[in-house]
Amino acid sequence: MIGHSGWQHFIGNASYLLLLGPMLEEKYGSKTLIEIMVITAFVTGIINYMFFPSVALCGASGIVFAFIVLASFTGFREGEIPLTFLLVAAIYIGQQVYQGITVVDNISNMAHIVGGAVGSVTGYLLNKRS
Repeated sequence: MIGHSGWQHFIGNASYLLLLGPMLEEKYGSKTLIEIMVITAFVTGIINYMFFPSVALCGASGIVFAFIVLASFTGFREGEIPLTFLLVAAIYIGQQVYQGITVVDNISNMAHIVGGAVGSVTGYLLNKRS
């Protein structure tokens, strides 16, 4: 999750992390965000190894997607599903599913989808407890 394929890859991920990080850190705290990053990296790595054992992952895109989905839970109320979450899931995760099926490139759409799933589960659980 620390290494990237080049400057463009790094700047793309770092931009999202720098945009979303402060807002998420204020709401959830540094320790929780680090835990989410580690969980996302671990789950993504395990799933990648299970389904694509000869493919190495590079970059923090899974964590970026976890943060994007997690940010959509900022206005969460118990018993409701935020509209922002539904839109983010439809747009970002839907795009990754579509590209994973139709586009052949070196981008791990699986890591993006798994990161989004981790972000949605942790976002729901963290806000449910509040």
